[in-house]
Amino acid sequence: MATDKSFASFRARPRAAVRVSREDLVKKTFFEDLGPLPLVYTANNAEMHLPSWAGANGEEIVNELGKHGGLLFRGFKVKSLDDFEAFVAAVASEPLKYSERSSPRSQVSGRVYTSTDYPPEHPIFLHNEQSYNLTFPKTIVFHCVTKAREQGETPIADSRRVLAGIDPKVRQRFVDKGYMYVRNFGDGFGLTWQEAFQNDRSSAVEEYCRANRIEFQWKDGGKRLRTSQVRRAVARHPRTGEETWFNHLTFFHVSTLVPGVRDALLEEFDAEDLPNNTYYGDGTPIEPEVLEHLRELYHRETVVFPWEEGDVLLLDNMLVAHGRNPFVGERKVVVAMADPLSWDDV
Repeated sequence: MATDKSFASFRARPRAAVRVSREDLVKKTFFEDLGPLPLVYTANNAEMHLPSWAGANGEEIVNELGKHGGLLFRGFKVKSLDDFEAFVAAVASEPLKYSERSSPRSQVSGRVYTSTDYPPEHPIFLHNEQSYNLTFPKTIVFHCVTKAREQGETPIADSRRVLAGIDPKVRQRFVDKGYMYVRNFGDGFGLTWQEAFQNDRSSAVEEYCRANRIEFQWKDGGKRLRTSQVRRAVARHPRTGEETWFNHLTFFHVSTLVPGVRDALLEEFDAEDLPNNTYYGDGTPIEPEVLEHLRELYHRETVVFPWEEGDVLLLDNMLVAHGRNPFVGERKVVVAMADPLSWDDV
């Protein structure tokens, strides 16, 4: 009985109020020497469920993403692709389908894909995802499931800072002309047109091209396809109002390829038949010194941090470009794209 009384007495006591600050649950920092990109949210409790935390802190995430362009979430509970998809749903609209493809990807779950099925020994130059599409994702989210044994980082760069560094005359040239992206399918290099457009009917591809302001030309009785599309190089962010360098003109130019690949392609193809290449919007060649200037600016603004398994990286695709470093060993980084925007909106 004495034990029961003491237990009852314990139960009757008023519970002391416990105040836990947000700082006790999640810490905000930056990587040393990397500056304000990315802003790092670190959970102080490994059981902190990332989708739930994001759902309760949506306004802050939107504000900080607009300011920094990239947020890294580390140490949270992200145990499955379901958790990752739930996080994407908490911070963005329904993930987009990967259409008008320029690189090989594998579908992992729903609209979650491998980041890029590209040879691990080659780097992937920085770019803004699908900026050449008439409709593109404003938001892109990466999740590190398995980190590489060596390297395999996802370099990022603030596209606003890249724009600010461009020689004013060069910038104005692209503002006036835009740029042209030319693709050739069916020559044995790169994706086939069926893979790129996810359709094996030429009539459906033609319909897509017309709807998306893409010129097309069939060759060899429909076996080969050439497309070209003119896009702007500079966009204005619909929420922040800032101008940003938002394009694929450096990424897709043949001179940006690693020397071995570039030389092999130039030996095999005339310039107009290359799998991918870019020009000024009027079709004239972009000067080598201009492309070197642009590549140097990307390199200067590049930020690199090591992946940890469970990391989730949220990027505003209009404000931050991303790439991939070469790697050794197994690497699995998955990606989802969301919040569709049209070039007509920006």
